[in-house]
Amino acid sequence: MITVTASAVKQLRQMQAEHPATGEVGLRLSVENGGCAGMQYGMAFGEPGAEDVRIPADDLTLFVESGSAQFLAGCTLDYEDGLTGSGFRIHNPNAVRSCGCGTSFEPARSA
Repeated sequence: MITVTASAVKQLRQMQAEHPATGEVGLRLSVENGGCAGMQYGMAFGEPGAEDVRIPADDLTLFVESGSAQFLAGCTLDYEDGLTGSGFRIHNPNAVRSCGCGTSFEPARSA
């Protein structure tokens, strides 16, 4: 469903090590209405929701809100570190248009 690159896994491990938590905590991904292209990505560490889809990534687990899964199917979560900044990027084959900052997108009609 979602591919997580080695650089994203490495960064997620580092973030979890810097902010240890008790219980089952992982990166929660969501898609909501908003942003300049119509839909926007949400990312936060948290506990899984009752209906979240669980995505294994090495020894980590990502949680995807069930209503967001259709918009994230086939995506790649990457972590990029470059001269102009660093951060997580979602490469989404379901997007027909994305904003310049990469945090919002317009989904294909079939999504």
